[in-house]
Amino acid sequence: MNDLLKLLDLTGKDIDHILNVADQMKYNQKHGLTHNYLEGKTLAMIFEKNSTRTRVSFEVGMYQLGGHALFLSGKESQIGRGEPIEDTARVLSRYCNGIMIRTFGQDEVEELAKYADVPVINGLTDFAHPCQVLADLMTIREKMTRLEGLKLAFIGDGNNMANSLIVGGLKCGMEVAVACPEGYDPDPKVLDFAKGQKFTLCRDPKEAAADADAVFTDVWASMGQEGEKEKREKAFAGVFQVNEDLMKLAHPGCMVQHCLPAHRGEEITAETFEAHAEEIFDEAENRLHAQKAVMAILMGEGKL
Repeated sequence: MNDLLKLLDLTGKDIDHILNVADQMKYNQKHGLTHNYLEGKTLAMIFEKNSTRTRVSFEVGMYQLGGHALFLSGKESQIGRGEPIEDTARVLSRYCNGIMIRTFGQDEVEELAKYADVPVINGLTDFAHPCQVLADLMTIREKMTRLEGLKLAFIGDGNNMANSLIVGGLKCGMEVAVACPEGYDPDPKVLDFAKGQKFTLCRDPKEAAADADAVFTDVWASMGQEGEKEKREKAFAGVFQVNEDLMKLAHPGCMVQHCLPAHRGEEITAETFEAHAEEIFDEAENRLHAQKAVMAILMGEGKL
């Protein structure tokens, strides 16, 4: 593994290794043990989409690993003024030891990695959110002690979260069910990957949530889709919501996960969110540990 661009590029063993290292990172931090795997190293962080959790977790993570993170806003750097992505990749490779990018097009991330001489990490694109889903899988495994054989359900838009959950869940031996309105399906490349595996795409959230061990949801309109808000509300409202009635169909003790920010009263009720808040904020915390694992593995010169 030279980069983290999308979970389709990884094997189940790759994911398992990342999660094992993330568990160790979390243990070390909770017990006051240092892990300066990236001492003296720098991560360039390119943000063309706004962020809370991605920026803070990567920046804090680099600090805790002994390194330094450098924030680059698209508006304030030459990449925002039209500098070709391949030139940005080659320049940053001479200054930094790794690049994280949070942007719109997956093609931009792939192009960056093609020309960079240092590891590239996808902090989010419209196609994939691999760092978030690694944290999600870590959280499920913490609570359930395993992933293989469990059922993961996703309720809502077939967006980057749905894409990455399908791939990550299946590669870890989980059953995956996705419920979304017609016209809002996951990416065709992901659906092709899922063919012949324990995967269900349906229009009824109740079908997806039945006997689930972990139920996921996300906002109905992601960043860049604000203009579709009214249209999307009509497609999702009243049906594609995680609530107490839906959770009664899942296994007892079923987890609820949300990548945040959450719109209470839309994709999830306030009651259900608060009933599972501890799990959801464990999930948010685990972004830090999972990303530290990714950075240490990619940038740590084979130490892990």
